[in-house]
Amino acid sequence: MLRNSNLHLFKEVKRLNNSHRTLPFFLVLLLLGCLVTPLGIVEEVGAESTSTDDALAEEGLTLVALRNDTMDLNQDGEPDAIRVVVILNTTSEFTEIELRLFGTHKDKEVREDQYIALSGQSNASLVYDAWSSGEHSLRLDFINQAGDKITSIQLPTYVLKPALQIPQLMLELSAPDRIETGDECSIHRVFADETGPRYGASGVRTFSGAPFTVLDNQTVLDCSHWPAGEYQLKEAYRNDLGQTAEYWLNLTIHNRPAPSFSFDVVGNQNMTDEPCQITMVPNMAEVDFSTFEKIWTVQGSTLEGNSSTSYDCKVLPAGVHLITLEVINNEQIRTVHGVNLVRLPGLDLTGEEAASLPSRSFGKDTQTESVGWVSIGILGLVVCIVVFVLLVRVKDEGTVGQLRDLGPTPMILADGSPDTEGLPTITDDDGVLWRQHPDGTTDWWDAQLRIWHKW
Repeated sequence: MLRNSNLHLFKEVKRLNNSHRTLPFFLVLLLLGCLVTPLGIVEEVGAESTSTDDALAEEGLTLVALRNDTMDLNQDGEPDAIRVVVILNTTSEFTEIELRLFGTHKDKEVREDQYIALSGQSNASLVYDAWSSGEHSLRLDFINQAGDKITSIQLPTYVLKPALQIPQLMLELSAPDRIETGDECSIHRVFADETGPRYGASGVRTFSGAPFTVLDNQTVLDCSHWPAGEYQLKEAYRNDLGQTAEYWLNLTIHNRPAPSFSFDVVGNQNMTDEPCQITMVPNMAEVDFSTFEKIWTVQGSTLEGNSSTSYDCKVLPAGVHLITLEVINNEQIRTVHGVNLVRLPGLDLTGEEAASLPSRSFGKDTQTESVGWVSIGILGLVVCIVVFVLLVRVKDEGTVGQLRDLGPTPMILADGSPDTEGLPTITDDDGVLWRQHPDGTTDWWDAQLRIWHKW
C-alpha cells in the first residue's frame, strides 16, 4: 500500500514539471501575436494614407494637416456643425484646387465647396451645418483645376442636431371673433426655412382655399373684401431636402346685415305751432351708425346738408308729408324707412292762411258746402268720355315692329359665358359668381341681365 502511494506522488510531480516546461512556450507565442497584429494595422492605414499622399503629390501638393472640430452654434449643448480645417503645401509656383465637403444623411447628400489658390503653404476651413437630427457621414474630395477628382478622404460619422431653422409655416388671423363682410381682416403668413437655402435646396410654397390667387411674395392677405362664406385655408411647403411643413386655418365670413333702425316721432297730428321732430333710433347695439351715410327726404325732395340722426319737422306747413330716411353703411348696404307725418293748421289763422291751408275737421261742427247735381253730371260725363277713349284707342301702327328696350348690353363672351376681363373669380355658397379688381373691390354677376354689378 505504501508503494502505491509513492508511485502516485511521483506521477503528480512529473505532471507539474511538464506544465512548467510548456508555459514559457505559450507566453512566447502570445507576445509574438501582440507584436505582429499592430504591424498589420499600421501597414493598412499607412497604405491608405500613402495612396492619398501619392495622389496629391502627383499634383504637386502635400497634405500637411487635417482636423475636424465639432461646434455648438446655438449653445444648446448639442453639436450642430462640423468644421474641417485643411493645411496644404504646393511645390508649384501657383496652384488652384477645389475642396468639396460632402455630408450624407438618410440617403440625402449635400455639398459645401471652397476654392483655394496656393502659393506655398495655405489653409482652408469648411463648415458643415447639420440640416436634420441624426447621423451625418462626411467625406472630403480634392478637385484639380480641370474639375477631376484627385483623391477622397472619408471623415468620421457624427450625430448632430441642427441649429438652422427647419421649415415652419403659420397663418396668423387678425380679425374680430365674428367676421362680417367689410370688417378689418388680415392674415399674416409666417414662413421660415434656413436648411433648404443653406444648401441651395429651397422648395415651393403652395396656398389653397382662398377666393383669389395668392402669390409667394404676399406676406399679408387682406380678407376685408372677401365674399361671405366658409374658408379652409392651407399652406404647404417642401424643400429639395425632403423636409415639409403645412398649416391650416379655418374662418367664416358672414354677410353683414342691413342697417336696422326705427323712428321716434314727436309732433305727429299736432298743429303747426307745436314742436315736431323725427329721430332715428338704431336697433343694432353693437354697430356704430356715426360713420353711416344718412339721406333725409320730404315728399321725394332730398334735404341737402342734413346728415344727422334727427329732423326738425316744425318748419313743415299743415298737411300730410312723407318723410323718409335712407341709411347706407360702409359696405353700401342701405335701408329706407318712412313715415307719413300729419300737420294740422293752427287755430288763429288769417283769411289768407285759411284759404291756402287745408281745411281742418271739427267733427259734427265742421261746416260743409253742398255740391250741385250739375257738377256731378258734368263730372260723370267727363269720366265716360275718358273711359270711351281708352277703350277704343288703337295702337299706333308706326310703333309696330319696334323692339322694346331689353336693358343694358350683356357683358358676355362669344360662347355665352361671363366676360371676367381677366380678373380672378370665385363662386360663393349661394352660387353667385364674383370677380375681384386689383384695388380689392368686387363685382357680382347678374345672370338675368348678364352684366356685372359693383358690390
